Amino acid sequence: MPAEDTSSSDPGGLTPRLIIGLGNPGIEYHDTRHNIGFMVLDELARRFKVSFTEEKRWHGLVAKLPSGWLLKPMTYMNDSGRSVRALSQFYKVTPEETLTIYDDVDLTLGRMRLRLAGSAGGHNGIKSMISTLGTQSFPRLKLGISNDSGRPGGDRLVGHVLGKFREEERPTVQIVIERAADAVIRSLQTSLGAAMNLFNRNESL
Repeated sequence: MPAEDTSSSDPGGLTPRLIIGLGNPGIEYHDTRHNIGFMVLDELARRFKVSFTEEKRWHGLVAKLPSGWLLKPMTYMNDSGRSVRALSQFYKVTPEETLTIYDDVDLTLGRMRLRLAGSAGGHNGIKSMISTLGTQSFPRLKLGISNDSGRPGGDRLVGHVLGKFREEERPTVQIVIERAADAVIRSLQTSLGAAMNLFNRNESL
């Protein structure tokens, strides 16, 4: 795993201004594993009592927070960076202030990891963001979507990622969505580094 970038300033001491949940638009993708980032943003919007509005100039659904924005790109996963770049350039949000929430097939369902930087790890939404932002140095909250047998292999991977959560998985999904929202709120109240120290150390559900 690449080392976290702490050049020029300490990104762990920052609070995020732009919080992105990655997913695919459309009813056919609703509640799929690949859309868990959307689900966390819905939980954050509920807690902050804000609503999403379609903003065509930013190619996404946007909700205003007291000190920033929630963004659900409507560009489909492979082109997520276009939406992120449009909003971040308009409001002059740096990559280090851009927290992205998304699914990770290398983590078991119920686990999550908060990182300040890193590679795409095969995730097309993160590949798009790295390409359009021109850097890997943006924080991300990765939420596991694999079952206990680990990352699905070969042709099963796409079906797993785009499939809906099984009924028996839904209690765990709800818990991890709530914990992810807790981690985001902690990062807003204190810093990304403080949230990392708390939530990466304590993973029990």
